[in-house]
Amino acid sequence: MSKTQYLTAAVAIALLAAGTLWWRTQSETPPPVIATNSADALALAEITLPETLSDNAQIGAQIFANSCAACHGENAVGIDGVGPPLVHRIYEPSHHGDESFQIAVAQGVRAHHWRFGNMAPVAGLTRGDVAMVIAYIRELQRANGIN
Repeated sequence: MSKTQYLTAAVAIALLAAGTLWWRTQSETPPPVIATNSADALALAEITLPETLSDNAQIGAQIFANSCAACHGENAVGIDGVGPPLVHRIYEPSHHGDESFQIAVAQGVRAHHWRFGNMAPVAGLTRGDVAMVIAYIRELQRANGIN
């Protein structure tokens, strides 16, 4: 290949990468969320609770209530001005896999989808604890059509 062909290929790759980055930032903007009801105006999502939870999800629900609900709300519906709902399409398994929850708890995470600020690491939770929380969140998501 000639120098011109190499240069043309390099420019094409750079433009493709820039276009992909721009598209991803545009497509990941979360849609507006709604409050559960007027009595609970701090909640950011309205959800349906599953009729039953697996044993692991029941354990995860308890851990979530003790370690996560202060920011992410009861049943992961989010809290306006505090933390996002986890029962939301942004957190579906194909976009935020289970390991992303593990990393967020262990290392914290820089704000990138929402405007709540960065999430600090959550002290005192093991990978096993987080796995139970993930089971709970995934069952909530499935009950709300998020697969």
